[in-house]
Amino acid sequence: MVDPAETPVPEPDPFLEHRCLLFTVAYEMLGSTADAEDVLQESWLRWAARNEDGDQDEVRDPRAYLVRVVTRQSLNRLRTLQRQRETYVGPWLPEPLVTGPDVLEDVELAESVSFAMLLVLETLSPLERAAFVLREVFGFEYAEIADATDRSPAAVRQLVARARNHVQARRPRFERPAEIEEITTRFFTAAGTGDIQQLLDLMAPDVVLLSDGGGKKRAALRPLHGPDKVARWLLGVAVKTPLTDVRWVVANGNLSVLLYTEDGLDSVGTLYAVDGKITEIYLVRNPDKLRDLDVPRQISAR
Repeated sequence: MVDPAETPVPEPDPFLEHRCLLFTVAYEMLGSTADAEDVLQESWLRWAARNEDGDQDEVRDPRAYLVRVVTRQSLNRLRTLQRQRETYVGPWLPEPLVTGPDVLEDVELAESVSFAMLLVLETLSPLERAAFVLREVFGFEYAEIADATDRSPAAVRQLVARARNHVQARRPRFERPAEIEEITTRFFTAAGTGDIQQLLDLMAPDVVLLSDGGGKKRAALRPLHGPDKVARWLLGVAVKTPLTDVRWVVANGNLSVLLYTEDGLDSVGTLYAVDGKITEIYLVRNPDKLRDLDVPRQISAR
């Protein structure tokens, strides 16, 4: 009879051990949870193939190796996605990333997955985005990034420097006011009841609204600037799609709301405020981006 104490404990699978990190890398590269999951599936198949060939034991640093695989797969997919997004109907917004509330405690990680930051990252080239994300968000060494991107460390340094300057010039002001839940509640309540004065009072003079319908739901075809334009557009949408329920979630590092109509989940709304006034409003209405919001995903920068 085998003594249970002598039974060897199987080593944890490195892919499962680092899955949260790998998903976060792919999402920050792609801005899409569906595409990030596809990249993880492709990467897992490559990792499993190494196991079948008996090559996994030769990998001295599984974390770095797996990040390299995910980065390369993400780069391939990102180049295709960027071509598709050039013909996207109206503003493109990232697919909402719903997580557990613990992300709110990690300010740097929350900022890195915010709508505003992901939109800035969209303006980088694929290689600049990969280099910036791996260095500035996840803290990888230049040599590790060079392996992941098939570039020299010197070239990676240039990519990071160029991307850092670009991001810093456009970096949004990231705050999480203590009253953001109250502001958000008042805002969407006012929109639902048609209280235009309340809407106007809650917004900063330079407020901007971006709405993503993907050509499948009503959305503004370009960003709306200024309280008056934003309020009138929102009231026009609210009249035609009255809400039946509102639920709170943590999405993209911020408290957000799931907005329901009698037909089901209609939109995900995220607000950013500075000095108590709403400065940015993101409204994702494209039904293709709302399919997988039932189970919060775990993300990590480590």
